[in-house]
Amino acid sequence: MMSQEQQSPDDEQAKTHDQPEDSREAEAQKLSSAQRMREELRRLLAEVIGTFMLVIVEAGGIVVADLFHQDINSAAHYASCGLIVMAIIYALGSVSGAHINPAITFAFALRKDFPWKRVPGYWIAQLIGALAAAALIRLLFGNVRQLGATIPHMEAMHVFAVEALLTFILVTVVLGVAPKGELVGNNMAISVGGTIALCGLFAGHISGASMNPARSFGPYLVSGQLGEVWIYILAPFVGALIAAGLAWLLRGRTTSKAVEAAKGK
Repeated sequence: MMSQEQQSPDDEQAKTHDQPEDSREAEAQKLSSAQRMREELRRLLAEVIGTFMLVIVEAGGIVVADLFHQDINSAAHYASCGLIVMAIIYALGSVSGAHINPAITFAFALRKDFPWKRVPGYWIAQLIGALAAAALIRLLFGNVRQLGATIPHMEAMHVFAVEALLTFILVTVVLGVAPKGELVGNNMAISVGGTIALCGLFAGHISGASMNPARSFGPYLVSGQLGEVWIYILAPFVGALIAAGLAWLLRGRTTSKAVEAAKGK
């Protein structure tokens, strides 16, 4: 007879299989949940960094030009805005989708490319990045030129309409390219960066061509002047809403490639 201490491999395997399935599934689910949390934190960090880089270049360029009493060349400024967005998409697009703009996140969610439950986290990350960039600009250069805030140069309703129009153009391009499934490829980076540069050249002298609530809100809040910030918060969402509606009419429902592009890895 086999002693109690001696057990065959078959007995050991049977003992393992005797474990409740619920406990094994719960353990696997716990590990999967922790992994998902780490991945989401990584995506949120990418949004913080990307928005920080965007505001540093866009707002910081205005501050530095004002600080040294130089007339900033509009073509060079808006080209730099497009180039930094292009670089961010190449660097971070595969991590988070490189939204770096609450209006873009909003449009992706409307299209069902991006889950609504993740929208607040992305918005908070984008605001943190913008506020951190504005705070660093103030620390380095002082409260100069409202820290590069986008300032209206016409009546409020004209500026509102222009910002909504520019955001509509930008979001239409983003939603049109996303279904091609290129997270960091030439299609997304060049088309979006080029659109931002062209929108700035077209209407930058009217509204500053923000098209991004986080980019405008950060410098406004840190500089302590919130007078016209409502324009730059509301208008981009209006433009994004119209663009998302048009995307439904043009292309119907979303695609798996568009979902992948919006979510990152």
